[in-house]
Amino acid sequence: MDEKNKADCRSCTAIVLPSLDPDIKFIKVLEDLLREGFEHIVVVDDGSCAERRHFFEEAAAMPGCTVLTHEVNKGKGRALKTAFGYVREALPELQGVITIDGDGQHLTKDIYACGQKMLANKDSVVLGCRDFSLPGIPPRSVAGNRTTSRFFRLIFGIRLSDTQTGLRAIPAQYLKTFCEIEGERFEYETNMLLYMKRLGIPFLEQPIETVYDPDDYSSHYNAVKDSWRISKVMARFFATGSGFRYAMSSLLSFLLDNGLYRLLFSSLLGTVAFELVSPLAQGLARALSSLFNFTLNDRWVFQNKVDHGKAFVKYYCLCIPQTLISMVCLTALVQRLEIASPDLATFVKILVETALFFISYFIQKKWVFRKK
Repeated sequence: MDEKNKADCRSCTAIVLPSLDPDIKFIKVLEDLLREGFEHIVVVDDGSCAERRHFFEEAAAMPGCTVLTHEVNKGKGRALKTAFGYVREALPELQGVITIDGDGQHLTKDIYACGQKMLANKDSVVLGCRDFSLPGIPPRSVAGNRTTSRFFRLIFGIRLSDTQTGLRAIPAQYLKTFCEIEGERFEYETNMLLYMKRLGIPFLEQPIETVYDPDDYSSHYNAVKDSWRISKVMARFFATGSGFRYAMSSLLSFLLDNGLYRLLFSSLLGTVAFELVSPLAQGLARALSSLFNFTLNDRWVFQNKVDHGKAFVKYYCLCIPQTLISMVCLTALVQRLEIASPDLATFVKILVETALFFISYFIQKKWVFRKK
């Protein structure tokens, strides 16, 4: 990469550094950034104690460094929003910001790499991701990151190797959106990732060096308190997302479908050939319950506002094969086990269709009701 592009990275982005009660490492971080050539640094004093205020006074005297002050501690999330708002109003010509921590964990070469990658991919947020398999990393950081990474993947479908990274290069076009995301403390950074997924904001990972000082590891991250906050944020996000609505829609459709199946199975038993009882009951029940399910998914779960007819066709392109697979499996089991009890037949039907539940959700989300 040529020198001109390197200069663009340092002049077209603002470094955002929220800080609470810093030490001498804070000043070294700023000096390293200025030595590297970064022209815009926005520091937020998040209600530090009087004994540490002199560090911010030193920072304010440095060229290109702006210090914003919270009179009382408001949390990292609020400090980031304060800085984002300042950049939008005072530095609108910049192409983005790079958030970092002030304890020296983020090396200038990695900060620069994230900034360059963001400039090269103007629609993507770049996340500086650490390798937690390396030795010497504090156990609480390893445990916290692994736990949230697994939840992100299993519940939200977000594959991210470092969910707690503070090194993030954010294009300017997203700053207004990120200012509106809820969260005032450490949970804000988690919420940022979740809303990126919901809003369709793409992200890229940039491998960075993992830096910890085992003799002087200081952090304002409270493992119990902030993990609880993060868990609440994730639970609230899930409860307002399509996954929860899909579960509720499926539950209602499940009750209708299986109620109709049991009723029809009882009615048809003894009136038609035994081998026709289950498929007829299942086919009629699914025809009615699927119309109910499509309406809920279309209007409420995925909130489709574009082409209902096209979604209808796609839905039944999924529903019909799924019903046939379920019907074949259920009919074979009913006949093989010679099940004549409506209750037992319904129970077997539930087992068969539970296996198809998760597959159906992802196909509907990614294909049937996919948002452009």
